[in-house]
This record gives sequence, C-alpha cells and structure tokens, in this order.
Amino acid sequence: MARTKSLTLEQKPVGEQLTIMGFLDNLARKAEVHDPMRPAMRLFVVVLALSLLGFLMQTSFAATTRTPDEFWTEVRGQALMRILSVGVMLLAFRLGPAGLRRLLPHLVLLAAILLVLVFIEPFRAARNGAFRWVELPLGAHLTFQPSELARIVVVLWVADRCVKLGRRVHDIRRGVLPMLALTLVFFGLVLVETDLGGSMLLLICALSTMWVGGARMLPVGASLVAIGGGVISAASLFVPYMRNRISMWFGQVDNGQVAGTLQALASGDLFGAGFSHGGFRNDGVPYLESDYVFALVGEELGVLGTWLVLACWLAFLWFALRLVLSLRERYEALATFGLLLSVALQAMVHVQVVAGLAPPKGMTLPFLSDGGTSLIVSSFAVGLALGAARKTHEELYPCTPSNATASSL
Repeated sequence: MARTKSLTLEQKPVGEQLTIMGFLDNLARKAEVHDPMRPAMRLFVVVLALSLLGFLMQTSFAATTRTPDEFWTEVRGQALMRILSVGVMLLAFRLGPAGLRRLLPHLVLLAAILLVLVFIEPFRAARNGAFRWVELPLGAHLTFQPSELARIVVVLWVADRCVKLGRRVHDIRRGVLPMLALTLVFFGLVLVETDLGGSMLLLICALSTMWVGGARMLPVGASLVAIGGGVISAASLFVPYMRNRISMWFGQVDNGQVAGTLQALASGDLFGAGFSHGGFRNDGVPYLESDYVFALVGEELGVLGTWLVLACWLAFLWFALRLVLSLRERYEALATFGLLLSVALQAMVHVQVVAGLAPPKGMTLPFLSDGGTSLIVSSFAVGLALGAARKTHEELYPCTPSNATASSL
C-alpha cells in the first residue's frame, strides 16, 4: 500500500512548464467568443477614440504653426477628413471582404497601375526625392499614396488564393511560389519608389497571411529572411539615404530631426507640457504632425499620454484577435487577420521609430497622424474586418420575417 502511494506521488507532475505554443493556445481559447460582433463593436470604439485623439493632436499642432485663418481651415479640413473616414469605415462594413472578392483581379491590376503612375507625368508628385504619391489633376491637387492601397489589395488576394487552393496551398510549386511571385512584384514596385519601410510592411503582411492560410512555415520564413534581409543589406550598402539612416540609428551620424524628436518625446515628463503648449514644432523639428506624431503626444501629454495611446493599440490588438478567432468563414477570417495586422504593424513601426528602436522611417501612426491616405485606407481596412463580423453575426442570428416586421414597426 505504501509502495503504491509512493508510486502515485512520483508519477503525479509537481508542475508543468508552459511552452510558447501552449501559451498561445491558452490565449486563443480565452480570446474566442461566439459572436464576433462583440469584439467588433469594441474595436470600432477604440478606432473612434484614436481618431478623436488624432484630431485633438492635429488641432494642437495647427494652433501654433498656422495663422488664425489657416488654423480654422485646417481644423475644418481635419474634421471633414475624419468624418469621411468614418463614412468609409461604414461603407466597408456593409461590403466586408466578401463584397470585394469578385473584384480582386481588377483591384490587383488597378493597384499595380497606380504604383506605376507615381513615376509618370502628370500624375507623379515627388517629395524629398521619393516617388510615393499620385496626384490627380482635378484642380484641387489631390494626392494619395498607392502603396497603402496596394498592401490591402495584396492581403485580400493572398487570402482568396489560400482558400481556393485548399490542400494545394501546402505545395511549394503550385501554392507558395505563385503567391510569392505576385507579392514580390508589388514589393518591388513599392521598393523602387523609394519606400523600404512600406515595401517591408507589405511583404510581412502578405507572408503572414500566407502562413496563417496554410502555407508551410519553412519556405515562407525563408522567403522573408532571404528577401527582407537581402534588400536591407543591399540598401544599407548601395543606397545612400538608407545607409545614412542606419548610421543615424547606430549613432554614427548626428541628425537634428532624430535628436529633436527624442528630446520632444522625453521632455513631457509625467503630465506633459499641456495641450498646444509644445515648443519643439517651432524649434525646427519637422513632421511632428505626421511621421513623428507619437513624439508630439509625449511632449504635450507626457508619459500618461503615451501610455493612453499604447493602451488603445493594445486594446486594438486584443479585440482584433478575438474578432479573427470568432469568424466562421475561412476567407473572411484570413482577410481580416491580414487587414488588421497591416494596421497594427504600421502603428508598431511608427512607435519604434519615434522611440529610437528602429531606423528613421517616414511612416504615419494610423488614425493619429496627419495624412489623408493613411487615415482613409486604415479606416477602410478596419471597416472590412467589421463587415466580416457582421456577416458571421447575421449567419448566427438570422432575422425571421416576423422579427423583421416587428423591427420595422
């Protein structure tokens, strides 16, 4: 009896080490909900909160950098743009990824044409030696950045191909290589603009969607390391501006903009200088309203303000995860994963650049930075994800004729 008891005690595990896969599995079980509209509505609220905070920061920036007439013009423009972004989000909510699925071949062609137009007169709008914008000759000089739209289109196309391939997605020659080929075409078009950060973001989002869609991890990971690492190494050796930016990151070259943004971020202490009281924008530090808006938040709202922004983005990630795991239809789940990943990764890169954790890169912070293309495309991506949740919700809770009649009355 004593021997049996001792064996039982020896066989009983005294503790279990939680591996990374076990942690992710537990996290997935906690995140999954029955109805995706619950996390979808919370995600919508988080996006509205970020957009409102962005409007306040843009108003603050304009308060001391514009004349009174220019200030009110800027405020009206920012308000209209953010109202338009909500309208775009609601339109995408009605469409969902399924609403664009039949149009994907045409959208892929359109995105490729727009990426070529950035080099062709009279459509190109070069800025600081980069060809990233297309200008529409409509008299109002409307410009937008096609690479933002291309990233969304590539993600949707990859998700669609993964679903259509079925088990063949595991095949390298018939599955991975065709998807990788189109991804590399768009990667190259964005890269030669020159936009290394935007091209890498497109590549990571496409390959991540491909991997989650069932492609083998080894060829996908090897492609990312080989292509991404090779391009970054070549750019750091042969492209002067990239070599200069990497040297800035390692502290080998002094740059007033990088040093100024770090000082602005650190100057706010706990509570910040106060709304519209930041001084670095008038001390020669450029792009605090766009590429370095997180530094403006730190300067005016302090550590608490940066924590608020980071908390909103953590909430965005959590509700995005819950939304993706709750979708039933495979194409919409894959598309939603890629769409929300593209928005979250862009935010992560922006914060890392401002904090000095990544080489300087002109990338906006979605919903906060000044930039119509980023705001509209990010809103469109989130709206499509919310549309996927709406479709699943309607399948789970179909409206009966009696209920429809009662609701109309």
